[in-house]
Amino acid sequence: MTQGIPTRSNETPVASAASDELLPEAFRQMAEHAPIAISITDLKANILYANRAFSSITGYSREEVIGKNESLLSNGTTPRLVYQALWSRLAQKKPWSGVLVNRRKDGSLYLAELTVAPVFAENGETLHYLGMHRDSSDLHELEQRVSNQRLMIEAVVSAAPAAMVVLDREHRVELSNPSFARLARELTSDGSGDSLVALLRENLAMPFAALEEEGHPFSGKEIPFDLGGYAPRWLSCHGMAIHIEDERAQVFFSPSEERYLLLTINDISELRQKQQDSRLNALKALMAEEELLDGMRETFNGAIHRLQGPVNLIGAALRMLERRLGEKAGNDPVLSAMREASLAGQEALDSLSGAMPVRRIEAKMPVNVNQLIREVITLCTDNLLAQGIVVDWQPALRLPWVMGAESRLRSMIKQLLMNAIEAIGHSQVSRRELFISTRVENQQVVRMEITDSGPGIAPELVLKVFEPFFSTKPPHSAGHGMGLAMVQEIVSEHAGTVHIDTSYQQGCRVVVELPFTAS
Repeated sequence: MTQGIPTRSNETPVASAASDELLPEAFRQMAEHAPIAISITDLKANILYANRAFSSITGYSREEVIGKNESLLSNGTTPRLVYQALWSRLAQKKPWSGVLVNRRKDGSLYLAELTVAPVFAENGETLHYLGMHRDSSDLHELEQRVSNQRLMIEAVVSAAPAAMVVLDREHRVELSNPSFARLARELTSDGSGDSLVALLRENLAMPFAALEEEGHPFSGKEIPFDLGGYAPRWLSCHGMAIHIEDERAQVFFSPSEERYLLLTINDISELRQKQQDSRLNALKALMAEEELLDGMRETFNGAIHRLQGPVNLIGAALRMLERRLGEKAGNDPVLSAMREASLAGQEALDSLSGAMPVRRIEAKMPVNVNQLIREVITLCTDNLLAQGIVVDWQPALRLPWVMGAESRLRSMIKQLLMNAIEAIGHSQVSRRELFISTRVENQQVVRMEITDSGPGIAPELVLKVFEPFFSTKPPHSAGHGMGLAMVQEIVSEHAGTVHIDTSYQQGCRVVVELPFTAS
């Protein structure tokens, strides 16, 4: 086998002689009908032979070029340095390959992909030059167009405000733009693209799995990243599969495809913040209404609590007199007056209980505790600034949902926060700090800690402070001692626990634990 063509090794002398006679003619016909332009020149580049393809490409007939110099095709735009390199190689008896700008007979230009090689005599001297060239204008135009499109696409992708990344089958970053690298530095501890990809996969969960396994695209999947500070980062993610054909030679006749994943991430934090501001304004109005309702209920409860004592005393005294007087009790005027007083007192208690505002029943739903805390911090900003309190907010990066009544939980968090602010304000301490953190505890509960640098609570009072109408605030302060009682009530409604950490001595630390949903 020679170059993939079978030959016969048992050639007879007659067949060999016939082959020798055919060789010159065969080579002439091969050159004549070759699909590439072939020309043979003398040592001064005067054309001695040109084939049909030469005439087809240049537009000159064979008679018009025989005896003419190859410079006939020069357009004068090819740099002189190129020709110098060409003749330098030929002088060294070595072939040269390159591209020239040639001119056809009709004056049109084309790119000639040219190879010139010396033809040697038996003694090694150069007899002629063999030139072979083809019109590569279309190929060059296509290559340049592809290159230009690639540059334009790269420029657009690089300048795009959206972060873009292409992942291979192993989730490795194949291609990314500067916005993606910037986002990785902002959202991950090590600033690497791989870490951001892992974070996105974890948060996108099922949509990413469907894209990876079945190629199902997704769009507009919003995920929050709470890194502390003033506002969380919100990302809107889009994903699609890209199918690329295998480039290896061995699969030319059995092509296969490789699936890549394109993720586009838009930072919608500013838009979300505007929406959040509008929502917070609505929340302020709602919470003001709820606080008014709670204040009324607290006032009614206080009145009932204060009235219940005398009514109970009158009732006890009435029963004692009835036992003492026995049969004479029916005619005793004092006893009759006490009966009327007891009845009037009970009617007053019933009237107060009936007039107490009823709290609306709120349906339970999945709640993000981090979001509630952030909303409450924002709502309490004026109070924090007025007291000069520094807030250190350290949320868990990924916190499970808690099934609960959103408004009730928000009220509970605000009550704890306002208690801490008031404690710091009343103590006149120099270190005015408030620490808030969340985390998952024992894979069962969401743990929230609110720690202030106030005076703290005496160990003997850590249980008593949760009793209704008990308060450690200075006299004539606002409130009736119902705040922590309400906190305990709300936490109990959500099957959680609340306690004061007695091991913390630099202030007061309130710990709330709420069970989270399995999903």
